[in-house]
Amino acid sequence: MDTTKLTLEQKAELLSGQGPWRTHAYPEAGIGSIFLGDGPHGIRREVVEDYSKGIPESIPATCFPPAVAIGSSWDTEIAERLGAALGREARAAGVAVLLGPGVNIKRSPLCGRNFEYFSEDPLLSGVLGSAYVRSLQNEGVGASVKHFAANNQETDRMRVSADVDERTLREIYFPAFERVVTEAHPATVMCSYNRINGVYASQDRWLLTDVLHTEWGYSGTVISDWGAVVDRVAALAAGLDLEMPGTGGLSAQKVVDAVRSGELDESIVDRSVNRVAELTRLGDVDESEAFDAQAHHALARQLAADCVVLLKNDNAVLPLEGATTIAVIGELAVTPRYQGDGSSRVNSTTVDIPLDEITALAAERGATVVHTRGYSPGEAEVVARRADVAVVFAGTAIEAEGYDRTSIDLPAEQVETIRAVAAVAERTVVVLSNGGVVSLEDWHDDVDAIVEGWLLGQAAGGALADVLFGVVNPSGRLAETIPLRLEDTPCHLNFPGEAGHVRYGEGVMVGYRYYETVGREVRYPFGHGLSYTRFEVGDLDVTATGPDTATATVRVTNVGARSGKHVVQLYVATNAGEVRRPARELRAFRKVFLEPGQTAEVTFDLDRRAFAFWDVTTWGWIVAGGAYRIQIGESSSTIVAEAGITLTGDPVIRELTMESTFGEWSAHPVVGAEFRQSLARNMPADQPDDSNREGLAMAANIPMRLFTQQAPGLFSEETLEQLMKISRTVPVSQEEVSA
Repeated sequence: MDTTKLTLEQKAELLSGQGPWRTHAYPEAGIGSIFLGDGPHGIRREVVEDYSKGIPESIPATCFPPAVAIGSSWDTEIAERLGAALGREARAAGVAVLLGPGVNIKRSPLCGRNFEYFSEDPLLSGVLGSAYVRSLQNEGVGASVKHFAANNQETDRMRVSADVDERTLREIYFPAFERVVTEAHPATVMCSYNRINGVYASQDRWLLTDVLHTEWGYSGTVISDWGAVVDRVAALAAGLDLEMPGTGGLSAQKVVDAVRSGELDESIVDRSVNRVAELTRLGDVDESEAFDAQAHHALARQLAADCVVLLKNDNAVLPLEGATTIAVIGELAVTPRYQGDGSSRVNSTTVDIPLDEITALAAERGATVVHTRGYSPGEAEVVARRADVAVVFAGTAIEAEGYDRTSIDLPAEQVETIRAVAAVAERTVVVLSNGGVVSLEDWHDDVDAIVEGWLLGQAAGGALADVLFGVVNPSGRLAETIPLRLEDTPCHLNFPGEAGHVRYGEGVMVGYRYYETVGREVRYPFGHGLSYTRFEVGDLDVTATGPDTATATVRVTNVGARSGKHVVQLYVATNAGEVRRPARELRAFRKVFLEPGQTAEVTFDLDRRAFAFWDVTTWGWIVAGGAYRIQIGESSSTIVAEAGITLTGDPVIRELTMESTFGEWSAHPVVGAEFRQSLARNMPADQPDDSNREGLAMAANIPMRLFTQQAPGLFSEETLEQLMKISRTVPVSQEEVSA
């Protein structure tokens, strides 16, 4: 591979796609063409690349559980097994780069593409995303982590400006990308369509170069979402390497013209050419290597079952072990919803039908299944009366890329059917199929059990049957909060924005961070999920291992009668620091498998970032000295063990200026004492003490510039200059102390 053999025109052409999915090839320079294919939960490669008659059919592939389900697994092994299987199928299809995973944060339950994202929490999203990428790339296929950044809605997504303060970006919307980039090293990072604080992501140098490449050390290729480039020259200068899809040479000519005119330095072109050329090394794939479709379907069933969340199970109505007659109700039992719509839609190799899978497992146990297809309350009542237990399949009609939902309510006819069945059935179970959170109100208290099935991929029917009958013990946990009302969601008044802007007014208080901090009741909290067995957590031991790190160890015991998996969730709570902190934040988790009576000791090493917040005055991560509480939760709302530690943190000492307030001068840890002594020496002797205290309290928030005007003579200009000079010579963070 020798890019020096390319002309400027060829180099410019290499930086845009050759048609919708391929890169250009230059054999004379040793550069081949590669295919970039849609994911992230299945391979979507069209049979032909001709869009003149609409979107062509794609080749058959396994539709694995989408990210909405994988997120609820809380299991890195699940993400790894998914990534490896996708890598095998991608190789067989000749796909060099798979466009996934999506690690954007679920800011609102209305986002139409939430089914492609893992969670409302950046740690959970980042850990699962990293596991997925590492495993996929171990198979020789490149990943494309997307959509960078602040792409949290579909409404006006091509141009809306996500107006977000930097602390919120750094703490909520960047960390998942940062973790995937620094730990898993994805082949590509895909920029989003939207603007961030007025600047298109595709041409945001701060985003693509300063943060991604310089701060995070990313050395891979930055690609655009399809059609996201507004100004090709500006995007190239900002750090966007590969524009997709191709533009028929228009973009290449703009780059050439910019170089010829002196607007763009050719070294910038060469930088991106080298990155794209390096990416094309992934093109050496053997398309004759077939994957085992039957084995992958079986794997999809296993993965899906571990993603199911048992929300409610009154009187242990599940599993369906003792039932002799089971009524299965609803169209979704025979026409399952198992994936969303848009660029990730997979042409599945096969699809499990829930009714068939339930009937098969029931027959093995000597039980009979009766069924009614639609959502007619009258017909459903007749069937429900004949059974020991009624299982109602309900869910959303569609979630899709390109537009957001307007409601989280289930269709009215489904709600009516659920309530009618619950009124006559001996026991009622509701099984949900949905890509985004749905409201459980108006019927929640009427039913005995609720199974949140999300969108589980093509093996959803078999996976749900396995959970209903106890073949698999449910171990999923909610990766997003289920609110009581849409109006309770933290971004409700700002989503999806107006006049081309969406204001992220809730700041870092996204999802459970908001609900727990303000004490807002929810239907089911982040991290919630039930099991057919019971686990007990105890013996929490926490030790500070440095000024800003700690280790936590906890013992988990399966005290029930079934084997099963338990998610150990570790949260950190603190009021330390100068910013408002969420009530608690997820900082570590691990899923463990335990046989009945078995105990496991789980240890977490908590690094600096587990305790840090982003400080906008020093532009860095700060660990405030003070008290921290390490909490083990069954969910974000239910804490079952807690221990406190005190961290020294960072010796943050602010530089003083004339814009610093009187209070900041007075409280400064280095020069504050001398400042107060100088003040005391120069205060009028006949001034009453009470008057002094009142006046100083009022002055606390006054900039020193204004204070010296209102109280001339108290400080000399020389004194203030000397104190400011001293404040500038002290370290401002732990990083500087360490350096």
